[in-house]
Amino acid sequence: MDKTIHHVRRDLPQIYSKELVELLFRQPYRKIAFLVEAGIAKRQTAAAYLQALEDAGVQISETVGRERLFINPPLLDLLKEGKT
Repeated sequence: MDKTIHHVRRDLPQIYSKELVELLFRQPYRKIAFLVEAGIAKRQTAAAYLQALEDAGVQISETVGRERLFINPPLLDLLKEGKT
């Protein structure tokens, strides 16, 4: 989490917030609605934030059905290994 905080603060200071980074670690994936429900941003801004995080290499996206999910690979790997 510390690495991600540093990465987002350095590369994306315009979108950095503690709440946003914490959301990246609540579960290994997120979607636009998660940011909206958390009160971090409205839908269009939330989509832009998630895309910026992907462009910066913080997460990757995958389309599942009609939904676009944004995945935190390092967190997912830790969960798979049982090292949380």
